[in-house]
Amino acid sequence: MHVPDGFINAPVSVAAGVAAGVAVAVSLRGARRELDERTAPLAGLVAAFIFAVQMLNFPVAAGTSGHLLGGALAAILVGPYTGVLCVSVVLLMQGILFADGGLTALGVNVTVMGVVTVVVAYAIFRGLLGILPPTRRSVTVAAFAGALLSVPAAAAAFTAVYAIGGTTDVAIGKVLTAMVGVHVLIGIGEAAITAATVGAVIAVRPDLVHGARGLTAPLKLRVGGELVDAPAAAATPAAARSTRKVWATGLVTALVLAGFVSYYASASPDGLEKVAADKGIDEKVEDHAAADSPLADYGVKNVDDARLSGGLAGVIGVGVTVAAGTGIFWAVRRRRTEELTATSVSAG
Repeated sequence: MHVPDGFINAPVSVAAGVAAGVAVAVSLRGARRELDERTAPLAGLVAAFIFAVQMLNFPVAAGTSGHLLGGALAAILVGPYTGVLCVSVVLLMQGILFADGGLTALGVNVTVMGVVTVVVAYAIFRGLLGILPPTRRSVTVAAFAGALLSVPAAAAAFTAVYAIGGTTDVAIGKVLTAMVGVHVLIGIGEAAITAATVGAVIAVRPDLVHGARGLTAPLKLRVGGELVDAPAAAATPAAARSTRKVWATGLVTALVLAGFVSYYASASPDGLEKVAADKGIDEKVEDHAAADSPLADYGVKNVDDARLSGGLAGVIGVGVTVAAGTGIFWAVRRRRTEELTATSVSAG
């Protein structure tokens, strides 16, 4: 659902940029409360994983594909404020390096794909956890529902922005119907990926899932045909347990997805591209300012083999995203630590 340059006029693009800037500023402040020594590096990994999975377009209807937006996944794994930052980092890397999503439309993309998806998904997620039993299965179910509904919500948000600042004269009602309709189908894929990922992490390290904190139901193991409480993972406190294995596994997974599996992704236009072509809202689309980037369109310039070119671009993208994300989140965490230290010194 990456909005290109030319879809939205300049005044609305600027306004969306301001709104996105405010959201990022608020998220930077909020993320200080969410990040700690364990989750700061994992937030960078979440951003890289979202980048990788976004390369995996999956078919959803005749001639149409979809891909993960990632707001729900990020919010549930590392928290809503950090989640907005994760998606923003991904969108920034995609826009600058890969010419994916317009640079003048970056504010629109951050607002629609980052802020809207995170807010909607996390609100639904927390609401469902409030009424479901406090179990890990409930976290997975709530993650599925939040992710499912966040995608058509983002589609509706884009349509609202287009109704205000669209550059072509089209019937907005038809655009809304088409956008929400196809993105409900894409939302099913988003929900499946989100639930599977959250379920996989919570199965091995529930302490690293932001949305699973505070669960009271113990892990059960089947022994002799009966379910019994699992031994406390812990002889080691959660805060002291290393995240290296999780981090390494996640990074390798992201590299494999972006560097190898992405070659087999659907080549059909995604939901926004298909609706734009069908409804004529792409008549004034502009060439991307980074169209001459060595990595434009997720390929390495002058590498003729398509499989190798796309794979290298994916690996580079994962590497750059995890480095940028980890650096940002460590800086945010360090700032919080410095503030707490200063407060303690003053109180003493």
